[in-house]
Amino acid sequence: MKFDFRHSMSVAALVCAGLATATTADAKTFKWANSGDVSSMDPYARQETFLLTFTANIYEGLVRRDKALKLEPALAVKWGQTDKNTWFFDLRQGVKFTDGTPFTADDVVFSLNRANGPGSNMGSNFASVKEIKKVSDFRVEVTTKYPDPLLADKWAALGMMSKAWAEKNNAVNSADMTKNEENYSTRNAMGTGPFMLKERKAGEKTILVPNPGWWDKPTHNLTEVIFTPVANPATRVAALKAGDIDMMYEVPPADTETLKKEANIKVLEGPETRVVYLGMDQERDELLESNIKGKNPFKDKRVREAFHRSVDVEAIKRTVMRGQSFPTDLMVAPGINGYMKELDKRPALLKPEEAKKLLAAAGYPNGFEVGMDCPNDRYVNDEKICQAVVAMLAKIGVKVNLRAQTRNLYFAKILRKADGKPGETSFYMLGWSPAQTYDVHNVFEALIQTPNAASKKGMFNAGGYSNPALDKLADALEQETDKAKRNEMIKQATKLYVDDYAYIPLHQQAVVWAARKNIELVQPADNTFPLRFVTVK
Repeated sequence: MKFDFRHSMSVAALVCAGLATATTADAKTFKWANSGDVSSMDPYARQETFLLTFTANIYEGLVRRDKALKLEPALAVKWGQTDKNTWFFDLRQGVKFTDGTPFTADDVVFSLNRANGPGSNMGSNFASVKEIKKVSDFRVEVTTKYPDPLLADKWAALGMMSKAWAEKNNAVNSADMTKNEENYSTRNAMGTGPFMLKERKAGEKTILVPNPGWWDKPTHNLTEVIFTPVANPATRVAALKAGDIDMMYEVPPADTETLKKEANIKVLEGPETRVVYLGMDQERDELLESNIKGKNPFKDKRVREAFHRSVDVEAIKRTVMRGQSFPTDLMVAPGINGYMKELDKRPALLKPEEAKKLLAAAGYPNGFEVGMDCPNDRYVNDEKICQAVVAMLAKIGVKVNLRAQTRNLYFAKILRKADGKPGETSFYMLGWSPAQTYDVHNVFEALIQTPNAASKKGMFNAGGYSNPALDKLADALEQETDKAKRNEMIKQATKLYVDDYAYIPLHQQAVVWAARKNIELVQPADNTFPLRFVTVK
């Protein structure tokens, strides 16, 4: 379904659009909306917070996060290391998938290999893994190539699938979303979690219902969950005010104060662990989308510095984010293990003439032209931020041709392919939260290390930044258990990418949700949304 928002919509029209499918008399129906749809029902289709948190209501991991984001048992009741290179997971007995088949070690081995296999976007979580094997029906053993003390943390977001269901429905591998592929698991789902998929109409609505055979004791009181993607912010706000939805996952900064004044609405807000940043293609010898031929301007540190020091993050905070951002110069946020406050100091802004001198020294006295990719339904005010960046860079003689599009098209374009080949982008916006481990190593391994399909490292380093010294430090700190030594490695590695102007970090966006006052929910700092904690009064 596509909505036409050129004209304002009445509440009656919203009801017709499906936002109020259930009657308000059914107090246990929970209706919520977001700016964009969940991309797929496959839990390995994309390593993206919204997809992972949505599918986690259906598919469970071996371990999970509690309300305070601490690891706790889920489909594994016990886990640990028998030696420095061997992990074990003892599985919960008596668990069944919603089709009635028992959950066993066969499903775990299948799921983990599938998550690390063709089409999956979760392969970066397996960089250290050598072998996964079944020891018994309820024990799985994992051998690593080198010590990996964070393995259980990395796998908290990996939902377990049914081997039999996937084989029956020709979904043994994930469909590769970077190639816009689909298979049965794209629009269907069957797990062990607290909810089951009842109906899926991509772009229109997705309906979940409780799993009556769930192994855990429900703390929610929901009988039905209706999710609707609504791109237009004004329409989402109007629907919440009218009671057509119970909660909106993303609140536009411009509407936050207005919603706080509503008698029947509460606003939940706090800093998110995600950092939103800009990346540059530093891999190709010639940019795909530029008027400069035969060379790549972003390979020159002076060009990267001119860009970095011409982007006014305080202005973005003030005018675009309405104060709802926390500017940073690092790729990791406060609250994440390995954040270095003393290095989080953004260099002074350059005057346009100063930035132009840097560009001239690099061989671009007249500036240059470059394409920029940006989502318009993924991060808070994402397209508006990119528009602000375009205007800022225009002042230094750089013409940026902005292409803003929905997350499905955007991610398929910019992300690195499974074989390690780069995406089709020259300059882009992305956001990242190390939600698997809450440790800076996740950021190094996924975003900053040199891309390598064989090692699974750098697979979300869309711009192909490469620094061998940083690679060496990141590999070493992954295995280091001495805290003081590890912190020193983190400091050195952080200083390397900061001094290199490898990326242009912008800010932590604020997590801002709004809900009707009869809704009780939990808002974690990683912006996940577990429906098992929701109650309707």
